[in-house]
Amino acid sequence: MACVASALKSLCLSLLFVAVACRPTNRPKVFNVQRYGAKADGKTDNAKAFTDIWKSACTRKGGNSKIYVPKGTFYLGGVEFVGPCANQIEFIIDGTLLAPSNPTNIKKDTWINFRYINNLIISGAGTLDGQGKQSWPLNDCHKNPNCPKLAMTMGFAFVNNSRIDGITSLNSKMGHFNFFSVHHFNITDVTITAPGDSPNTDGLKFGFCSNINISKTHIGTGDDCIAILSGTTNMDISNVKCGPGHGISVGSLGKNKEEKDVNGLTVRDIVFNGTSDGIRIKTWESSASKILVSNLVYENIQMINVGNPINIDQKYCPHPPCEKKGESHVQIQDLKLKNIYGTSTNKVAVKLQCSKSFPCKNVELTDINLEHKGVEGGPSTAVCENVDGSARGKMVPQHCLN
Repeated sequence: MACVASALKSLCLSLLFVAVACRPTNRPKVFNVQRYGAKADGKTDNAKAFTDIWKSACTRKGGNSKIYVPKGTFYLGGVEFVGPCANQIEFIIDGTLLAPSNPTNIKKDTWINFRYINNLIISGAGTLDGQGKQSWPLNDCHKNPNCPKLAMTMGFAFVNNSRIDGITSLNSKMGHFNFFSVHHFNITDVTITAPGDSPNTDGLKFGFCSNINISKTHIGTGDDCIAILSGTTNMDISNVKCGPGHGISVGSLGKNKEEKDVNGLTVRDIVFNGTSDGIRIKTWESSASKILVSNLVYENIQMINVGNPINIDQKYCPHPPCEKKGESHVQIQDLKLKNIYGTSTNKVAVKLQCSKSFPCKNVELTDINLEHKGVEGGPSTAVCENVDGSARGKMVPQHCLN
C-alpha cells in the first residue's frame, strides 16, 4: 500500500508540474531596442530599428509588450508608430532620443508620431531632444509664405485610454506635444523646456480631444504652455508650473469654419512665473465660425510677474494688421475665476474684452488679488468690455463688471 501511495503522489506532482508548465503566461515581453539593432552612438539613424521593433511589439499576442530605450543617445529620424495593436504597449524611455538638427531631414509634420492606438503608455526618465535651435530662425511664416514646415516633437492622433508619465521634452522645432482626437489621456510628471524666445514651441496642444488630465508638470516654452483648441471638452489641469511662455490658453478660436465648441475646463493649483499671459482666452475678431466656450473654472492660481494675468481677448490679432470683418462670433459663458493672486507687470491686471455681438455671460470673480509690479507705477486696474457677471470677496484691482 505504501508503494501505491508513493506512486500516486509522484503522479500527482508530475501532473501538477505539467499543468503549471503548460499554463499560458501573460507576462509582458520586453523589447530592448539595443538587442534589436539600435545603436546609442548619437549619429546612426535608428528609425528602421525602432519601426521594426514596434511592429513586433504591436502584433504580439498573448501578453503586453514593453519597448525599452536604455540610457544613451539614440539618433532618430522621423518615425511613425501605427496601430491598432494586439495588446497594451509601454514605451519606456530612459535614454535620449535625438532628432535631426536639420529640419529638412524630417519629412513629415511630426518627428515621433503615434496613431490609432489604445492603451499606450509613454514613461521613463529619458529625454526627447528636438534640437530646435537651428530651426527657430526659419519660423517666420507670418511674413514669409514660403517658410519651411517644421516638425512637432511628438504627436498623438486617435489614441485613447493612454498616458505619458515622467519624460522630458527639450528644444522642440515647433510644438512639443500635439494631440488630435485623443480621448481619456493622462499626462503626469512631464517636463517641457525651450527658451522663452523660441517661436511657436507650444508645450501641450489639444484639438478635438476629451477627458484629458494634466498634473504635476513643469512647462517653460516660447509659446503657450498649454493650448486648448477647437472641439476640446472635459479637461482637468492641476499642479502645473508655467514659465516662461504665453500661459494656458483657450484658443485661438473662430478662425476656421469647421471649429467646434470648447466645454468643461478646470484649471487649479497653478503657478505662472514670468509669462506674458496667465489665464488667456483668445478668439479672432473676424470669425469664420460661431461656437460656444463654456463651463470654465480657474481656481487657486498664483501669478509671479505675469504680463497679463487674466486676459480675455476677443479681438485677437497676433500679427497686425488683421482684416476686420466684424465682431467675434465666439460666445464665452459660465466662466469662474476664484482665488487668483500675485503680481502683474502691466498696470491692467484684469482684461475682459468680449465680443460686442456675443457678450460674455455669467462671469464670476471671487477673491482676486493682483498687485501691479511694473515700471508704470500706480495700482493695478481692470478693463471690461461687453461682459455680464458678478464679483465677491477681495477685489484687487477693483472689478469693472456691471
